[in-house]
Amino acid sequence: MWVRYDSGMGLPDGHPLKTRLTELLGTPTPIIQTGMGWVATPELVAGSCEAGAFGFLAAAALSLPEVEAAIGRTKELTDKPFGVNFLMDAPGAEQIAQMILDHGVRAAGYNRAPSAALIDKLKAGGVLCVPTCGAPRHVQKAEKLGADIVIVQGGEGGGHTGSIPTSLQISACADAVSIPVVAAGGFKDGRGLVAAIARGAAGIAMGTRFLMTAESPVPTVTTDRYVAAGLNDVIVTSEIDGLPQRVIVNELVRELEGKSSLSRLLFAFRNAMELRKVSGASLVDLLRSGLAMQKNEKLTRSQMLLAANAPMLAKRAMTDGDPVGGYLPSGSVAGVIDDRPTCAELVSRIMAEAEETLGRLQIR
Repeated sequence: MWVRYDSGMGLPDGHPLKTRLTELLGTPTPIIQTGMGWVATPELVAGSCEAGAFGFLAAAALSLPEVEAAIGRTKELTDKPFGVNFLMDAPGAEQIAQMILDHGVRAAGYNRAPSAALIDKLKAGGVLCVPTCGAPRHVQKAEKLGADIVIVQGGEGGGHTGSIPTSLQISACADAVSIPVVAAGGFKDGRGLVAAIARGAAGIAMGTRFLMTAESPVPTVTTDRYVAAGLNDVIVTSEIDGLPQRVIVNELVRELEGKSSLSRLLFAFRNAMELRKVSGASLVDLLRSGLAMQKNEKLTRSQMLLAANAPMLAKRAMTDGDPVGGYLPSGSVAGVIDDRPTCAELVSRIMAEAEETLGRLQIR
């Protein structure tokens, strides 16, 4: 039998859960905390990293001074490696990439519209490139562009999502590339971690489960909605920004279902103006970013115009404490989560259950 995981010592050589992911990221467990907008703050990232996971700081909706301050704050809270998640087609992307290099951040996370030039720049500086993808062909493209690790999200994942179940997605993507694949969408415990490894993944990435921890900045009035949600309350809707998103159904979603097309566009315009103030981007910057996103994501004009809805409506719920007027991006697992442990308790619990599962399966 292998030597069991020790939170102080990490995973010994030969352990079934010591994978290419733990070796590349320099973490004791094969668990990633995703860069959720407004949620993945320095406090949550530091808590995740101190617990043995690898945390990604959310930078996509912050102004450039706020990004720099958040990176600095994270480094004050932990000396463990962490990553920064941002949008490569958004205003300020080049400056954020330079901050990542200047601060010696271990990894850069991104999803839509990857920039070959920025990826090359980051890799030249020793930064691991970790995109999130939702289909085997996207994973293959990511590998060709230089990704070192790829997070693959199945249909059970929160926020923007596809229709392919995680169980099928992971195996297909792991077979399609030679780089480590990390499974996302529907994970919360040790049994899920072992299942992901069995399907060819090198670890798991979790958003909703880390959102529901003690270090999460999300107000209790909002997390109460996650606790109260059943499996049937977590749905996929296109009402937020014209693209399929998995969310907890609430008053906002029901209201948007009844809006006319013109009302939705006016609503999105107001959110775009609010996003401009929050991010510090100019109208020209936002338009340029929207056109780039439209081209790369093959969006319709209306979908492009609605794109500002998601970040600002998420802010209302995740930061402002308004789960009625904001939206609640959520993985399916919200329907079976009813507690808020510390990150240390969560990671320890996951690893203990994974050990128990491996032992039950008599894997040696």
